[in-house]
Amino acid sequence: MLVARPATTDDFDALVNLARRAGAGFTSLAVGDEALQRRLVKSEKSFTSKTSISPDHVYLLMLEDTDTGTICGMSAVKAQIGIRDPFFNFRILKIAQKSEVTDRRFDMDVLILVNEYAGASEVGSLFVTSDMRGAGAGRLISQARYMLMAADRERFSDTIISELRGHVDENGYSPFWEAIGRKFFKMDFNEADQISAEKDNQFILDLMPTFPIYAELLPDDAKAVMGQTHPAGIGARRYLEGEGFRYNGVIDIFDGGPSVSAPRDDIRTIKDSRIITVSGEKNIKNGHLAMISNDQIDSFRCVLDKLEFEEDGVWLSPSALKVLDLSQGDQVRIWVKR
Repeated sequence: MLVARPATTDDFDALVNLARRAGAGFTSLAVGDEALQRRLVKSEKSFTSKTSISPDHVYLLMLEDTDTGTICGMSAVKAQIGIRDPFFNFRILKIAQKSEVTDRRFDMDVLILVNEYAGASEVGSLFVTSDMRGAGAGRLISQARYMLMAADRERFSDTIISELRGHVDENGYSPFWEAIGRKFFKMDFNEADQISAEKDNQFILDLMPTFPIYAELLPDDAKAVMGQTHPAGIGARRYLEGEGFRYNGVIDIFDGGPSVSAPRDDIRTIKDSRIITVSGEKNIKNGHLAMISNDQIDSFRCVLDKLEFEEDGVWLSPSALKVLDLSQGDQVRIWVKR
């Protein structure tokens, strides 16, 4: 059975393996081994902290196959972004200019550097190994983040955002970066991506122009990828849109990928999940497929499995009860697709 659970420092080798398999353009994993180790330590502290929302909290979830002990995916939630370090994006604004002399009107897109998501929570780092795609693994590790939020909403902002991967090829070439970033940073995409991931973003404020950039001045290949998702991230975008996230013209300053956002309490999984009592264990053949979590933080567990309702409770499979470490009479959080 697959389970989403908190990452620990024992997952270091598995996390390094996932980072290598993710490839170029996966910003949150484009870091060295020491940075990955620090991230695991920070995540452990976040799950065990008794403090409510904090910019120091990062919740890293690992997707584990309990039958083999293999780690086959991951996802994460940053509790607050843009507080300690700026969180820069470009917002695409449309301006209109009209000339009475020529009797012509021009509508043009301009890019404005913004930090408007300061204080929001960010979901990201969603990655599943190719051999597990199509088996419900992506849904589980993605929705598990919202089941975690539902367990203690005060640990997370009332606005949730996600940055989707833009167009970057396997060699680290990004047409959007070549058109803008390289002109001002004088470095390759991968180098800038690594600095952004491992250090603070002050270098962006130092080097990026603060004046509007007219999209019409960019090459066609750069304009074509503005707000577009990398082919490998299309599935992730569908998950996000299914949860209620929407794109509103905010893009990444490096690769031009879209940022999407949603009010926390309007996210489908959070809004529609509920607490119910465990009636006991039962071999279930024709039940309802559901997200099931133990509704805890420090020992969070979430699975995708079938369950069966009765009047005052819910029956779970023996394997689900074991993985979730629950017993008859315990409370469980469930989300069933309508």
